[in-house]
Amino acid sequence: MEKMGVLEGRKELVVALAGNPNSGKTSLFNELTGSRQHVGNWPGVTVEKKEGRLKFEGVNFKVVDLPGTYSLGAYTEDEVIARNFIIYDKPDVVINVVDATNLERNLYLTMQLLEMNANLVIALNMSDEAKAKGIEIDKDKLSQILKVPVVMTVATKGEGVKELLENVLKAVEFKGERYRIDYGKELEEGISELESLIKEDEELSKKFFPRWLAIKFIENDENIMKEFSHKTALMEKVKLIQKKLEEIFGEDAEVVVADKRYGVISGIVKECVKKRSTSEERYTLSDRIDRIVTNKYLGIPIFLVAMWAVFEFTFALGNPLSDWIEMFFDWLGEITASWLESIAAPDILISFIRDGIIAGVGSVLVFIPPIFLLFFAISVLEDSGYMARAAYVMDRFMTALGLHGKSFIPMLIGFGCNVPGIMATRTLENKEDRLVTILVNPLMSCAARLPVYVLFAGAFFAAHQGLVVFSIYLLGIVLAVIMAKIFKKFLFKGKTAPFVMELPPYRVPTLKGLLIHMWERGSLFVRKAGTIILGVVVLVWILSSLPAGVEYASAESYIGRLGSAVAPILKPAGFGTWEAASALIFGILAKETVVGTLGVVYGAEGDALFEAIRQHFTPLSAYAFMVMTLIYIPCVAAIAAIRRETNSWKWTFFAIGYTLVLGWLMAVLVYQGGRILGLG
Repeated sequence: MEKMGVLEGRKELVVALAGNPNSGKTSLFNELTGSRQHVGNWPGVTVEKKEGRLKFEGVNFKVVDLPGTYSLGAYTEDEVIARNFIIYDKPDVVINVVDATNLERNLYLTMQLLEMNANLVIALNMSDEAKAKGIEIDKDKLSQILKVPVVMTVATKGEGVKELLENVLKAVEFKGERYRIDYGKELEEGISELESLIKEDEELSKKFFPRWLAIKFIENDENIMKEFSHKTALMEKVKLIQKKLEEIFGEDAEVVVADKRYGVISGIVKECVKKRSTSEERYTLSDRIDRIVTNKYLGIPIFLVAMWAVFEFTFALGNPLSDWIEMFFDWLGEITASWLESIAAPDILISFIRDGIIAGVGSVLVFIPPIFLLFFAISVLEDSGYMARAAYVMDRFMTALGLHGKSFIPMLIGFGCNVPGIMATRTLENKEDRLVTILVNPLMSCAARLPVYVLFAGAFFAAHQGLVVFSIYLLGIVLAVIMAKIFKKFLFKGKTAPFVMELPPYRVPTLKGLLIHMWERGSLFVRKAGTIILGVVVLVWILSSLPAGVEYASAESYIGRLGSAVAPILKPAGFGTWEAASALIFGILAKETVVGTLGVVYGAEGDALFEAIRQHFTPLSAYAFMVMTLIYIPCVAAIAAIRRETNSWKWTFFAIGYTLVLGWLMAVLVYQGGRILGLG
């Protein structure tokens, strides 16, 4: 295919993916970009941004995965980001990923994209599921009505992707008119009047498609109205038109516009969709499964069993793999030390490399297998559709406590990392609900804490490792719910907004998708091991070796003095040693460094570190230490996220303070309570 004129002198074609949540947008993004993905944040905000690249027919593509939204009304941060990218960044083409099994709901976003004059290609995704449900969509008629290319796709199988890209290339140079909703005489008069004024304004006509902006003014879009509040004459005209329309229709113009869109969509669906009739009501497999997993009485127990199974799977497969990595670092430490001794390297250099870098970083990297496997198992639950059910099931429990069911979604995300969990609160519209969820999110046990649990559970509870770690995660959930209830009652009084959530159909996850998700999350741990954790263990080694002349990693060293100052506070919790105190102090930088610090101060990793742990802890104090690690002070990255999301140092310091006190109290309660019961 010849390179088209619009691409002359261009390095790449920018394509945005837009669609409803659960439309298969992420699956399509993964299919298009594979491993050529980059995850970062949108400029100025902390919502995750995904970009990927591919080459097709000699053309380079940059694919931007926009946040999943049901509309572009800018009520949530995700909607603002998706809308602003299309308006201001002006991608060459927007692929609108539409769930073919629910065309009517998905087309609302399509109508808004067409109103923005986006260069659109529609991917009717999950067309195989639609067919299985007896839904027949005339894609040619749909394309003819909307005046945009329509392609049937099954992203999880790669079906239709080539045809989709071919249509993207064709769409780049499209200059014709798109489908335009006729809003009726009264509304169209108001739109035309504002459109004329917008065209006369050079600033507005350059930035925006005039008709779209006129409709936004009539809808009284909060962001748009605020942005152009300085244009007094235009705003006065907008208010007059809004008032006139309200008098005519007897309700807000925004409602009238939305009703008209839905009416048009309903007509299009009747034209383009046929559903095979059946003699009796048919229940899908998803319906039958949901009767059990979302059952009023069975839902929560099933969720708990699913989470327990995740940890059993993680350790059953992860422990043997960790043993291999441990053997490698043992060998690496010995051979490196021998080589350095053979060249008469100074003892301090040998200690730095063996006890600092290899023992410190190696003690953390041995936990790569369980962490990657944990992310793999969680991805299975997410991609299969079960995690949405978990949030739905927990909604009943949380609503009974006066909390927002939607808050459980950021809490579930916190299992992977608290930072994106805190960021995910942007989907909550109520400010009080957002603050409560942000404050309790650090209590959800992130993957960075997992190496600590694996180390201590492996040292003392090897036969029941999965169950012990599961109990720590469960404790985090329980504490988060209790603290949220307390905060809601005393700090953030007010009504809880209703929780509405779509339950996607169950799907068999693809291995490719699971591996991509696992790598996206797990690779962050590897990168941290090569940067933050390496830096911390080097710092710990230096503090363990100074001042000059003291015994390495002794109470007289700088790190020993630092830990000794804090150790008495931790004594009631059963781990009042300077080594444990030092590990917790450096764990504030990154939770993985708790293990790295212990590896350095004990001068051990692998089995030797297990043995050192057994010498300094009892099973009871080890469990109390895990509880402390779960709760006390979020890591620096999470603290920064809390500051950004709350825009308040007051709430940031409050989060630091209450988690520290709660962590200490719970660790003391576990240890002292266990001693009273004769457990240690």
